[in-house]
Amino acid sequence: MLWPQGLLLMQTLMKFLQQPPRFLFFTGKGGVGKTSIACATAVQLADAGQRVLLVSTDPASNVGQVFSIAIGNHITPIATVPRLAAMEIDPQAAAQGYRDRIVGPVRGVLPESVVKSIEEQLSGACTTEIAAFDEFTALLTDEKLESDYDHIVFDTAPTGHTIRLLQLPGAWSSFLEEGKGDASCLGPLAGLEKQRERYADAVAALADPQRTRLVLVARAQASTLKEAARTHDELAAIGLGQQYLVINGVLPVPDTEAGDASDAADPLALAIRSREQATLAKMPAMLAALPSDQISLKGFDLVGLDALRQLFAESAITTAAAAGKVALPDMPALSTLVDGIAEQQHGLIMLMGKGGVGKTTMAAAVAVDLARRGLEVHLTTSDPAANLSETLDGSFPNLTVSRIDPHAETERYRQHVMQSKGAALDDAGRAMLEEDPRSPCTEEIAVFQAFSRIIREAGRKFVVMDTAPTGHTLLLLDATGAYHRDVVRQMGGSERHFTTPMMQLQDEKQTKVLIVTLAEKTPVLEAAGLQADLRRAGIEPWGWIINNSLAAATTTSPLLLRRAANELPLIDTVAHQHARRHAVVPLLQEEPIGLDRLRLLTTPSPLRHSK
Repeated sequence: MLWPQGLLLMQTLMKFLQQPPRFLFFTGKGGVGKTSIACATAVQLADAGQRVLLVSTDPASNVGQVFSIAIGNHITPIATVPRLAAMEIDPQAAAQGYRDRIVGPVRGVLPESVVKSIEEQLSGACTTEIAAFDEFTALLTDEKLESDYDHIVFDTAPTGHTIRLLQLPGAWSSFLEEGKGDASCLGPLAGLEKQRERYADAVAALADPQRTRLVLVARAQASTLKEAARTHDELAAIGLGQQYLVINGVLPVPDTEAGDASDAADPLALAIRSREQATLAKMPAMLAALPSDQISLKGFDLVGLDALRQLFAESAITTAAAAGKVALPDMPALSTLVDGIAEQQHGLIMLMGKGGVGKTTMAAAVAVDLARRGLEVHLTTSDPAANLSETLDGSFPNLTVSRIDPHAETERYRQHVMQSKGAALDDAGRAMLEEDPRSPCTEEIAVFQAFSRIIREAGRKFVVMDTAPTGHTLLLLDATGAYHRDVVRQMGGSERHFTTPMMQLQDEKQTKVLIVTLAEKTPVLEAAGLQADLRRAGIEPWGWIINNSLAAATTTSPLLLRRAANELPLIDTVAHQHARRHAVVPLLQEEPIGLDRLRLLTTPSPLRHSK
């Protein structure tokens, strides 16, 4: 086996791989390394003589790319690894098939407007999640697979929210057919009743610690640990308590005897290591109590068998193994985007992206730079984990700050739904209706309504919004929607001017959407998916921000330089395939908290990599 020059290896047996049960599930936020860890696990089990099936339900799955073969939605042997086969469940294809099964029988029977409304209700994340669960429950209960494979490894496990929905009793189809429900997640459940026995068997398998092990994957970052804690609580609450924790991508302590002196002295590497250790020391207590493993950060792409077999190794990267010179492309600074935003003197600026990419920090940096130019700015967030006051750490002329409480807004929305739609329902109907507003979709809608109340301010000042609603929510609001459609219908033929919140979001002169991502494969794929959703809603993103880039930072660490080189193809993909305009923000030695450090994010600085 060929190892990269200068890479010292010592294989270790991870706790989550000790006496592994039949089913292994890996779950966590996008970009934490679930796919790589799942693939490496499958390879290690197969190398040990076990018959293994690797299954991915991740919409951004790159399992085929990892093994350099085409896999797809069928069981495919991995020729280079005896006893290993893989398949990729396409959640979008599964969701489309699921929609066809539900919508097909009513097409041509119900009015076209009703059919379109049903299709839109089935267009979002809840349907995709449930349809993917529908696909892999077959794998959990298939007797033939039981005889063919010793282990089935799943990349991206179901969430507690999905499993809880599948445990609910009741005739969802009749509930919908009688017109008693039209809220966010009832539609996706309409076709489940016939499958309920199979789902019960699947949920029982998931809850059996002798058969199933759930592995929560996180990084040494507060946001991913918070997501892991939330998932832990969701799954434990429904009886799925056999959980392990894996902290991936931890910057290793340099081995100066192996030649890592430059890594030991690099200020950026020292700062990253200090931040990670401080975060791990403060992780939530329920996570600290779990059996856990740490996987060190690697300087190479986890593609190919050699790389996968090194993932669980204790390694020291020597100077000889470093990436060497990094040729840097032109990487526009965040200030160039703010220059374009500031030209109109007012407007709505919405920062969107997956959790953990730094939306709150980027929103604060944009708001501070606009205020620094003498423009009036209102900065607001709906992220319960975002503390804008802490991020700003001080006041600034021309800048006001507010926070929308998602829990309070959701409760207000829930009460409205129960009082309006639930008033004429019987007890069973009210129980079903009561369940639906607990879904994540409902929170998105409630927060959007709160956003809508302050959108009007953008006509006279800048309103910068952190954690904007997803494209799915915008579609749902517009297509069920009663506000936008009612206003258009009521105002049709009238010469009176009117603007709905949706119209304002679709007008680039009034609203500029900035998508925030990281220079990593999964976050870029997820950001591209978000952009596609927004375009379906008639919203064209104005620009992209690539945050925490090592390629834009100053470092002498061999390991970090290798990582910086890996970022360049992804930055090029964003620049030439996805974004009309973009900015690259460097990873700073100190966390960007406080006005002075936030201003550093919009201050162009010379890059000092080797060129």
